[in-house]
Formats: sequence, C-alpha cells, structure tokens
Amino acid sequence: MKIFCVGRNYVAHAKELGNEVPTEPVIFMKPKSALLQAHTPFYYPEFTNELHYECELVLRISKNGKYIQEKTASRYYDAVTVGIDFTARDVQDELKQKGLPWEKAKAWDNSAAIGKWIPFAEIKDKKNINFSLNKNEETVQTGNSSQMVHQFDQIVSYISNYFSVNIGDLIYTGTPAGVGECVVGDVLDGFLEKEKLFSIEIK
Repeated sequence: MKIFCVGRNYVAHAKELGNEVPTEPVIFMKPKSALLQAHTPFYYPEFTNELHYECELVLRISKNGKYIQEKTASRYYDAVTVGIDFTARDVQDELKQKGLPWEKAKAWDNSAAIGKWIPFAEIKDKKNINFSLNKNEETVQTGNSSQMVHQFDQIVSYISNYFSVNIGDLIYTGTPAGVGECVVGDVLDGFLEKEKLFSIEIK
C-alpha cells in the first residue's frame, strides 16, 4: 500500500505558505507506516515544536493501473474520505531552507490520518464536495473539491505516469487554506458535508 500526497493543490493554501501555484501536480509520498490505524492514539511527535494539521479529501484506489488516461481515471478509485496530513512545520521549514527533502516533516509514523470511507456511488457531484475540520469544536478549515487546482481524474492520471497505482493505495488530494498549529489536548474532527468521519485527540 502506497500513500500519495498532492501539495499546493489549492491556490489560497499555496499563497498562505508563500509558495507559487504549480502548473502540474506536486507529488510526494508517505510510507505505509505513516497511516494512523483505527483506534490507535495519536501522540505529539517529540522532534517538533510546531505540529500542523492539513485537512484533505482522500481517494481510495480500487483497481490496479499504469499510464491511466484522464478520461478513464474515475474507474480506478471508488471511495472518498477526509484525512489529515500532519506536518512538522518547523522541521519542514528548516529542510526547505536547505533545499532538502521533506520526509522527516511529512512521512513519519502515524502522520497520515483518515476517516470513514464514503463510496462515490453516494456522492452526487465529485466536483462539489464540501469538507471541513473543527479544532475543539470550532471550524478552522473549510474546502470544496471545486477549488482544487488539479481535479481527481487529472491527479490519478498524472500519478500513474510515474508510479503504478494498486488496490488499497491512498491519494491525499491537497489541503485548502487555514492550516494551523495543534497542541496536546486538542480534538480534531473531520467532516464530509455534515457527516463527521473522524475524531482525533492529540496526546
């Protein structure tokens, strides 16, 4: 199982971090060990003093493929959920300043959380999916799939030009504006439309 992530896929988020808006998807990966398993506590990592949440729509790959055409890409994923790409922002900033890879800031154990899966058969319009994140019962991030620079089918097709996609792989499709810091004791709740799909307490 592989975890693909798309960076800077919302214009406002790219701007809030001082990044250029990319002309093609920015792809990075997390290992299987990054996935926070269900009913597993999330502990604040010891190596960071600035842990950030990044709420995202996550796709589940349901068919093996390579060199997938955009017009057929929707056949290769079957469900969506809301997840968090946890980021050690201070570590990432230091790595970026040195021109080094981001893995230590993005791909550590349990840095990828996901909620309950919703089949796309239950989604009326995949280009109009509302999602949000609450921190301690206050909304801190809201997004809609229509705001993505690169849409689902384009992302799946693009990734498949470089990597085989396999059943069970996950694709984090990018975070909207509003990323911010979380600390021990915070409770993060992720919503798709008005349905809560996960609740995570930082320990």
